[in-house]
Amino acid sequence: MTEAQYDVVILGTGPAGLQAAIHAARRKVSVLILGKSAKSSLFRAHVENFCCIFDLSGEEMLRIGREQAIGFGARMLEEDVMQVSQDGDLFVFKTESGQQIRSKSLIIATGAARKRLGVPGETELLGRGVSYCVDCDANFFRNQEVVVVGNESAAVGGALDLLDYAQTVHLVAKQLQVVDHLKQALEASQVVLHEGVETEAIKGDDEVTGLLLKDGTLIPASGVFIELGARGILELATPLGILLDAEAKYIEANKKQETNVPGIYAAGDICGPPWQMAKAVGEGCVAGLEAAAYAKKLKSVSAGS
Repeated sequence: MTEAQYDVVILGTGPAGLQAAIHAARRKVSVLILGKSAKSSLFRAHVENFCCIFDLSGEEMLRIGREQAIGFGARMLEEDVMQVSQDGDLFVFKTESGQQIRSKSLIIATGAARKRLGVPGETELLGRGVSYCVDCDANFFRNQEVVVVGNESAAVGGALDLLDYAQTVHLVAKQLQVVDHLKQALEASQVVLHEGVETEAIKGDDEVTGLLLKDGTLIPASGVFIELGARGILELATPLGILLDAEAKYIEANKKQETNVPGIYAAGDICGPPWQMAKAVGEGCVAGLEAAAYAKKLKSVSAGS
């Protein structure tokens, strides 16, 4: 397993993450941006209300932002993060290709979109067998049969994690879109893969009893985990002890974009509304400056000890 270390790692490739990278890199610290550009909500947007910018596509703005960040010295790795943990003063990241990365500070700028299946039973059975967070709810399904729905790294990683809890784990994927490292791990596991099919409905009255596929197959299950993208905020924040708001949707951060965990900052939509690029860029600026200062402080303490 390869390993690298940076002063600042930024999760998120949208305007908040890129602005954070620009300002942190300008402070002459090592910066790594983790994530896939096409997953930014700005990627397919058309911008018309951002000061001094007119008639420019979101995709073009992200391209320019990446070039700026890299021009100031930041590096970019277009991979999903599978796990974040803490080792003393350092944060440890494992990516979908198996790389391990360490950093002195962390900026979470992943956005707040939570993708839903949009099928009958999903909303009605939320919290009664339907979950969007394997790390949060896996323990409730010990020795039971569960289904994970999704095509990407979060779905495969979640299914593999659930093997430590559930009796049987099914993975429903219309088309798997993961790197070879994860695909091989899935093929070598006990996960039951249903590929090339879509979900028709989640079945159950008071609790989940199964997942109905569009081909008519009914998978009996007491839990359905919906994982339709990269690792989300709950999966990343919960193991680190980051405080979320009352509805567990957004990260709580102060005016310095600090979370309750020293060395961890947050910016953009992940901190709550309004959903505007201007807010994301401003918070990214602050987070980048503060994270760089924190990393430099750790360096000076280590040098003096």
